[in-house]
Parts: sequence; structure tokens; C-alpha cells
Amino acid sequence: MTTAVGHRTDEELLTRVLAPYKGHCKYLRSALVTADAGLASAHCEFAIPESCYIDDTGHLNSVEVNIAYNQMMYYLVAKSVKEGLLSGFEDWTLDDFWRHQLPDILIARFAGTFRRPVNPRSFMGEMEFRSVTRRTPGGTPLLHAETAYRYWDAGAGRCDGEATLAFVNVP
Repeated sequence: MTTAVGHRTDEELLTRVLAPYKGHCKYLRSALVTADAGLASAHCEFAIPESCYIDDTGHLNSVEVNIAYNQMMYYLVAKSVKEGLLSGFEDWTLDDFWRHQLPDILIARFAGTFRRPVNPRSFMGEMEFRSVTRRTPGGTPLLHAETAYRYWDAGAGRCDGEATLAFVNVP
């Protein structure tokens, strides 16, 4: 994604970002956040010791892809707000992020393609914001964001996709 100088994992921020998740559903272990020209990306490490809802499938599945994406996205937005990295969020504070994290950040579209099975016990992921635009449908402002993500493991496992986000009730 981008090669700009990065911000290594902020452990305190990561702990707070993952606080809403059940203990056995905290998959994100670390993240390197970079930014360039008002767009941000994250390169992350994940581990899923065991599925939170199904017997072991032996591979990363679509539910886990979505949970991992959420955690990666929440951390990337929080870190971007804290460091002033992502366009569209210049006026946000971390208090704004905490207030909006669960009720107001919506996945409007989520698509993924599994190329080869990914080992859920240890895998990498990255996502990038491709665009962030402010819109006012019906007079109510929102931020519309196009993102892309991918996951891979130490073998040949690979999954990638795109997601559209809507940040509603924005400050």
C-alpha cells in the first residue's frame, strides 16, 4: 500500500479500540499505520486461537474476515484521528471517535474473495482508505469512505476485498 513513515502500535489505543469485543474475539495484535496525501493505511498482525462461534474449520472464514476488518478499520481510524492523518476527520477528536465507534460507523458494502485458505492462527492483513468524501443526503452530513483490504499467511493463503463505509451523525 503506502511506503510513508509509519506509526507503530499504540498499545493503549489498541486496548481501548478492542474494548467492546469479547475477550476471545480480540484478533488484532499489532498495526503499523501510514499515511500519504490525506489517506491512511494499516499493516496488521492477527491471531485467532479458536473461532468464537463454530468448530475449527482450519481456515479463515468470512465471519472472521469481517471481524478482523472491523478491528483493523477501527484502529486505523482511531490512530488517524489521534495523529491527524486521514482527510475528512480533521475536526474529530478521540472523544468523537469513541462516541461514534459502535453506533455510527456503518459498513454499507462488504465484498471479499478467498484466493487460497488463510491460516487463522497467525496471519497478516492490511487495509487502505482509497477515498473519503463528505456528503449531505437529505441535509444530514456523513462521511463516505471506499476501502480495500487483504489478508495472507506465511504460506500461500490469500483473501482480499473492498468495503464501503458510512460514518453517520458526524461532528
